Amino acid sequence: MRNYKEAFESLYKEVGKVIIGQKELIEQIMISMICDSHALLEGYPGLAKTLAVKTIAEVMELKYSRIQNTPDLMPSDITGTYIIEESGGKRNFRFQQGPIFANIILADEINRATPKTQSALLESMQEKQVTAGNQTFKLDLPFFVLATQNPIEQEGTYPLPEAQSDRFLLKIKVGYPTIEEEEQIVDRYTSEYGQQKLKKMLNKDHLIALQMHTKQVPIANDLKKRVLRIINVTRASKDLIQYGASPRASIGLILASKARALINGRNHVSTEDINDMAFPVLRHRILLSFEAERRGMTTDDVIKEILAKVK
Repeated sequence: MRNYKEAFESLYKEVGKVIIGQKELIEQIMISMICDSHALLEGYPGLAKTLAVKTIAEVMELKYSRIQNTPDLMPSDITGTYIIEESGGKRNFRFQQGPIFANIILADEINRATPKTQSALLESMQEKQVTAGNQTFKLDLPFFVLATQNPIEQEGTYPLPEAQSDRFLLKIKVGYPTIEEEEQIVDRYTSEYGQQKLKKMLNKDHLIALQMHTKQVPIANDLKKRVLRIINVTRASKDLIQYGASPRASIGLILASKARALINGRNHVSTEDINDMAFPVLRHRILLSFEAERRGMTTDDVIKEILAKVK
């Protein structure tokens, strides 16, 4: 297990050649990937969300594709479409693959696309396949959708429906850098730093093996029951939460805790893993009540309160 910690420390170091700080963001993206799941990244513009995803794809030797979501984007712009080809005087239909046919998909500003286009991602995220006409095309594994959204400028956007946001394992909040980190960023990007050549740290086979190992990390029975109690409290706390989390949250919290333990070189899940992963797993799965909003509470405040309640 210690070898895994050393491997991930080397990966963070390599990503650090491009991204300064944001260790929690990189770690949580990696957790999502070794859980074979998708992540939603939320943060203000200019916080390196897009650059972080692109850099991770580069150091992991994965095929990367970016979809810039806009209100006029059509589902076929994502999945692909049939085109007519002429050869030998005959016309044939050929399916031309869209940007969804990659290993890491960056769905930039997903809340700017219409619900019809957002739903085009659903089958791909859940079934790892694309259906066009009467044909089904399997996607290349591993397959991840990392979607970004901006918490400001909500005018003209289409917030993700609960059913779709529930399909993302984690909602990762991307924060501002510290003054020291920002000074490094300014120095790096206002001098003759030059483009860094990144080493390949992991490949598809490593990632698929890590996904298998994650599921094998043991979790004590009392910790598993604590996870179930946490999810149950989200459904019972009607004073703070209008709608609680689904069973997907129970699965997600246990898996994400196992992945965090693996990344940190431990061979079992700890309470710290559960407490740490509860925030990104639950923050998009609970809907706050009017009372909680009246008190000025955020979803993270409510999650903190639930964790303190469930010992």
